Amino acid sequence: MGNGQLLAFYITVCCIAFIISKLIMAVLLYRRWQRKHKVFQDSMSGGKMVMFRSPTMQYLTSDVFLKKTMRLTNKDIIGSGGYGTVYRLTINESISFAVKRLNRGSADRDRGFERELEAMGDIKHRNIVTLHGYYTAPQYNLLIYDLMPNGSLDALLHGKSNDRKSLDWPSRYKIAVGAARGISYLHHDCIPHIIHRDIKSSNILLDRNMEARISDFGLATLMEPDKTHVSTFVAGTFGYLAPEYFDTGRATAKGDVYSFGVVLLELLTGKRPMDEAFIEEGTKLVTWVKAVVDLEREEHAIDSNLGCCPLDEVKNVFNIALMCLESDPSKRPTMDEVLKMLEQIQSDKLVQDS
Repeated sequence: MGNGQLLAFYITVCCIAFIISKLIMAVLLYRRWQRKHKVFQDSMSGGKMVMFRSPTMQYLTSDVFLKKTMRLTNKDIIGSGGYGTVYRLTINESISFAVKRLNRGSADRDRGFERELEAMGDIKHRNIVTLHGYYTAPQYNLLIYDLMPNGSLDALLHGKSNDRKSLDWPSRYKIAVGAARGISYLHHDCIPHIIHRDIKSSNILLDRNMEARISDFGLATLMEPDKTHVSTFVAGTFGYLAPEYFDTGRATAKGDVYSFGVVLLELLTGKRPMDEAFIEEGTKLVTWVKAVVDLEREEHAIDSNLGCCPLDEVKNVFNIALMCLESDPSKRPTMDEVLKMLEQIQSDKLVQDS
């Protein structure tokens, strides 16, 4: 055997050994994940229930969960959308959950259910809604989440008057930073990376401390670190979608960045992306704000409900939003960069105050 053949043989053996070691590691990690997270898997009522280990879930058995779920009525509905109806499930005076019900029969709904399980089964992050378990049956699927007592950002900004809360500038800034931190985690720290594909104000929920939590992963796409995009059907919410998404059908992290830029404009202006006033004028929130900023009249775009606020900080957030909304995705920052820019605003303020 010549030197060249010997070298090729050694390289082949090393490659095979590397692949086998990776497969063994993946199997061991999966088994470790199962031991760590799965409390029980129970088959009952023609369905299967899986619950993940957490301090909260020690209070919830499959019998209690199913009995209480069967008693849910329209009075318990706290939200609904294209991927299901969400109910409040009260266990006792101190413990409640959000339960999303997706009726079977639609391939899209089943894919959405599977995406949420894939994307969220092992995520524990302060700015992402925690998935505690699920129940799957022939007629419907259920997802069990943390209940967010302050509802969605959309309801607070645009909902009925009794749903709205007066959000001052510190609250809005805190929400922006929290949401950016959650999306940055999905894009950069999860393996595989997660592209949410439906970032919008109604999918940013608020806990009892008004901390932002990213929710609703029914359209999420998993992407290996060495990939730049995933080709998929165009889906999401009009007004939040990046312009290149319509042309290419490619889901990218920069598409989520664009959507987050729209959310920043909502926080700043208090207006919906497709506000009726914009539709009447043949424009939309993004183009309207760009025109206002070009004229250096940002103060005229600020939400009148915001009250007194530091104009220099607000202008910085306007600028960050416009970076996210660049028509060329290559010119947009990553979510990690967006987060750093937002956090820098607070750092600069602390320096000025000291």
